[in-house]
Amino acid sequence: MNNNEVSRQPREIVMPGDLLDGDKLKPGAGTYVSGGNIYAAVLGIKSVKSNYVNIIPLGGRYIPCVGDSVIGKVEDIGPSNWLIDINSPYPAPLHVNEVPWRVEFGDTARYMNVGDVILAKVLMVDETMRVQVTMKDQGLRKLTGGQIVEIAHSKVPRVIGKSGSMIQMIKGYTNCRIFVGQNGRIWLDGEVDNIMHAIKAIQMIDEDAHSFGLTEKVKAYLETVPAQAEQKTE
Repeated sequence: MNNNEVSRQPREIVMPGDLLDGDKLKPGAGTYVSGGNIYAAVLGIKSVKSNYVNIIPLGGRYIPCVGDSVIGKVEDIGPSNWLIDINSPYPAPLHVNEVPWRVEFGDTARYMNVGDVILAKVLMVDETMRVQVTMKDQGLRKLTGGQIVEIAHSKVPRVIGKSGSMIQMIKGYTNCRIFVGQNGRIWLDGEVDNIMHAIKAIQMIDEDAHSFGLTEKVKAYLETVPAQAEQKTE
């Protein structure tokens, strides 16, 4: 092995139904509980973080997990809720009690319409994969303007980077406001050219997420981007 290479622990790939070891671990994304044991629900890579065992899917659709920040699109409206598309096989109702406005029964369309984009959080996921989302938390909001790009949700941790380093670098070089949803949707706002540069950097990560030297490659690209505008304040 080259002296400059860093040795890494082999990644454990699991199949649906595989028992996940760890008596003190809690079930996370891509898992289910049966008989007091935690099992893999999808084909993917086992990951343990903050006492939660998660399965990072090898492809496939986003599987929601409680606490995930997601970028959703309103796809239907009812008298007391909105149905939110969170880029998942499972629909996610947003009840009027879970928004930062006082909404009267039947008055939902005054506040959000089909096609509107929101930053939300997964509030509940039950054993049958019924999902609920909320906007009643700090920073959650309706997103106006901007542009959305979609990537493989399994690449989101790489886009964010260690302690947020990668996404902060992209923001710094492009002067864009960027929200990253754990469902693989990313919302960007800023000068048009800067948004295009940010999207290019994100696409580089999406396409080459597992390669060595990716941070340096993205930085080298961003260093060619001229600063065109002051960063927008949130």
